[in-house]
Amino acid sequence: MDIGINKKLKEIYDLMFERNGSRNWWPADTKFEVIIGAILTQFVSWKNVEIAIQNLERENLLSIEGICNVETEKLEELIRSTRFYKQKARKLKEFCSFVEEKYNADLDSFLGRDIYGLRKELLSLYGIGEETADSIILYAAEKPIFVVDAYTRRIFSRLGYFNEDITYGEMQKFFMENLEHDTKLFNDFHAQIDAVGGKYCNGKKPDCAGCPLESVCRKCGLDY
Repeated sequence: MDIGINKKLKEIYDLMFERNGSRNWWPADTKFEVIIGAILTQFVSWKNVEIAIQNLERENLLSIEGICNVETEKLEELIRSTRFYKQKARKLKEFCSFVEEKYNADLDSFLGRDIYGLRKELLSLYGIGEETADSIILYAAEKPIFVVDAYTRRIFSRLGYFNEDITYGEMQKFFMENLEHDTKLFNDFHAQIDAVGGKYCNGKKPDCAGCPLESVCRKCGLDY
């Protein structure tokens, strides 16, 4: 661990936390709901995911058995609000079938694997990429792995830590090597990044004056 970078990362986190408070992420009642949300939120806003989850809950389908047994066409209709709903229905079906067949539908047993064994299995499933797998590990399994995304790339490139073409793995390694492996910290740090990225650090017209990271941003105020 680089102590200097560790100190700077904690300063960045503290600035965001002071502005936003704890983000209390991921918003869900169960681990399974976290997983469903992580799969459905790909390429769509959380508001649309909430509609789909409410639809599944209304139909008593928010379970491994429920997703496995529901007709594909009905599942597609219930999650239509999430875009690419046909592909996402398949992802939900394949994930739930995998846990049912290999773990006898015991989600805790599946999530109880070590981090990298769990990650390998998740990445082997249809439609689950690195960000989705890591979100499931961090927020559902509650294991310390740092989730990164497009907001992480944008914010930390503007802060001067990354090049824009950095890979997912390289970004993740940066945080994993320079922060204590603490699930609560990783949870809220990622949530804070997404809050700042969504509200202030947008692609073309960032609100630098309102951003909690204005004082430490190297590109603050530049003409984008």
